[in-house]
Amino acid sequence: MSETDGPLVIAGREFSSRLIVGTGKYRSFPEMARSLEASGTEVVTVAVRRVNLTDRTKESLLDYIDPKRYFILPNTAGCYNSDDAIRTAHLAREVGLSHWIKLEVLGDEQTLFPDNLELLKATETLVREGFVVLPYTNDDLINAQRLIDAGASAVMPLGAPIGSGLGIQNIPNIRILRERITQVPLIVDAGVGTASDATIAMELGADGVLMNTGIAGAQFPEVMAKAMNYAVQAGRLAYLGGRIPKRLYATASSPLEGVVK
Repeated sequence: MSETDGPLVIAGREFSSRLIVGTGKYRSFPEMARSLEASGTEVVTVAVRRVNLTDRTKESLLDYIDPKRYFILPNTAGCYNSDDAIRTAHLAREVGLSHWIKLEVLGDEQTLFPDNLELLKATETLVREGFVVLPYTNDDLINAQRLIDAGASAVMPLGAPIGSGLGIQNIPNIRILRERITQVPLIVDAGVGTASDATIAMELGADGVLMNTGIAGAQFPEVMAKAMNYAVQAGRLAYLGGRIPKRLYATASSPLEGVVK
C-alpha cells in the first residue's frame, strides 16, 4: 500500500493488496503456494465444488493455504442456477470456510457469461441469510446497480470471458461503472492475460483485480504472479496520479517562455 493510497475496504474489512488471486489450474499445489506468495495477495478464492472439503485424509489445496496469512474467499464456480449457488454457499459456511462468497451463477457453458436473473435472485437470498456477497457479473451498469440494491458488498464485472486472456474488452463500460458506482468496491474479474491488462484495469479506476488463469496458465506462474503484483500497484498509482489528456499534436516538454532569442 502506497503512502498516497488507502486500503481496499470490502464490507468493513481492510486489505492492503488490491490483487485477488484464484487457486485453480496450477500444475501442482506447491506451485500454487509459491505463486500466491509472489503475488502479494491477501485474498484467495477457492472453488467450493472443486475442492476436497470433507475427507481430510486426502490431499487438498487447502493444505497449502495458510488461513492466518490469507483470507479465503469461497466461490460458487460451476453453478448454473441460483439454487445450486445458494447450496454451495451454505456448504462453504457449514464447513467453516467463510460467510463471504464470491457468487458465480453462469448462464452459458461456452462463454461462461453470468446469468443475470439467477445471479440477482441468489444475491438477494444470500444477503438475507447473512452472507457477504461479491457477485461476478457482466459490465452492465443497470445490472450492477440492481446487485448493489440487493445488498452486494462489491460488484465484479468481467474484463473479458473467464480464462480468455483477452484483457479489458469494453473500456467505456468499465469507465462508466467506475464513474457511477461509488457505494461499493468495483473489482475487475476475468480476462486478464498479462501485467498490462491488470494495469489498464487499475488505471481505469478499478478498486481491485481478481485473476486466476493469467497467473496459473503462464509459462512461469511465480514470475507472472510477481509481475501482476507490481502491475496492480502501478495501475493504482497511475489512476491516483491523474494521467495527462491525450492530444493529437505535440506539446513541448520545455516551454518556450523565458527563452533568450
